[in-house]
This record gives sequence, C-alpha cells and structure tokens, in this order.
Amino acid sequence: MDKEMMRERLDRLIWRVEEARIKRSEHHIVKIVAVSKYTDEAHIQTLYELGQRAFGESRVQMLQERIEKLESLPIEWHFIGRLQKNKINHLIRANPFLMHSLDSLELAEALQKRLADQNTQMACLLQINSAREATKAGVDPDEAEDIYLKIKETCPHISLRGVMTIGAHTDEKEAVKQSFETTYKIFEKLQKEGADICSMGMSGDFELAIACGSNMIRVGSALFQ
Repeated sequence: MDKEMMRERLDRLIWRVEEARIKRSEHHIVKIVAVSKYTDEAHIQTLYELGQRAFGESRVQMLQERIEKLESLPIEWHFIGRLQKNKINHLIRANPFLMHSLDSLELAEALQKRLADQNTQMACLLQINSAREATKAGVDPDEAEDIYLKIKETCPHISLRGVMTIGAHTDEKEAVKQSFETTYKIFEKLQKEGADICSMGMSGDFELAIACGSNMIRVGSALFQ
C-alpha cells in the first residue's frame, strides 16, 4: 500500500469520525487509535508522517519490538490486548501511554504489585464485558463501578482513566448499541471519580459507538486491509 492510498484511507476514516462526532455534539472529541497489528513498521511510519499519532498493539512482545524499532518517533503507544500475568513485567518495560484491557480485580492486584516493586505507574482502562459474552474478557457491568472504585482505592500505582468495551458480537445493531450504552452509563457515573476516557468501537461499529458516547476508537482493518 503506497502513501497516497494510506492518505486516502486515513482521510476517509477521519471524515467518518467527524460526521459521527458532530451528530453526537460539536463539542465531542474522539481520539483514533490505529491498531497496527495488521501492518508493518513502514506503514506505521507513513501514517505517522500523515498525522496519526496513537497506535495500539494487542501483543506485549510486538509492542516492545515496535517501540524499539520506531523509537525515533514520539508515538503514543496503547496496549489493547489481553494481558497474561507472566507478561506483566514486559508490559511495564514497554511503558505504554495507556493499557486498555484491565479485565479483572485479580489482574489489577497483580499489576499493582509489580508496579510497586518497580516504583512506577501505569494508566489503565477497566474493561467491561458489557454484552456478558462468555468468549470475552472484562468485568460484569453490574460489578464494574464497585471494581473500579476498589482498584482506585487499593492500587495506587494504577492510574485509572476510564473504561473500555468491545461491542456485542452480533449482526443485530440494537444489541451492539445496547452494549455500548451499558458501558457509557457506567462511564458517566465514574466521571466524578476522574474517568475521562470511554474507549468503544472498532472498524465495523465505531460510528455507532461514537453515537453512544465513545471518545476513543480502536481501528485497524479500516486503515490497513
């Protein structure tokens, strides 16, 4: 894929995001995280040159490799995948701008212990399994607020910035919408606790997610495939 094709794809994505956010509110701001697992370092560099600043990886090892290979660029790196406990130290070394997938109190406690040992902080989002799907990670929506407050109280090395969800895995638009609305209601309640990020929406459903209040989307295939 050449630079002009990437420019067209990025411009098209930005246009769609703009249309969706203005429908929500002229004051609503949405950050695009480009999910770079679908591409190589050369394409990441090209997108950076075109103005894209935030990139997300779902595997800790790939995140580490790309940070090293592209260290000359001040990229805002996001970790968006499921974190295994044996990879916690690797993630701390990678030091992403934001970790999207804090999916349980147990994981938060394990991360807190390692962060405390290394006397460092990590910004995270609490992942909510808003559609209550067995195949997905995340906390139950009914418990999300309590778990968020518990992490905030007991894990001082974790800086909670808000919530993340993956839309319901179905073609039924109403079910996907409901999963986003469920998460946004929790986010609204947590704003008084300092939450400022509601990460919802991927290539196939980000417009619906923005309509429901998302202010951060994770888009890969719309840019790279």
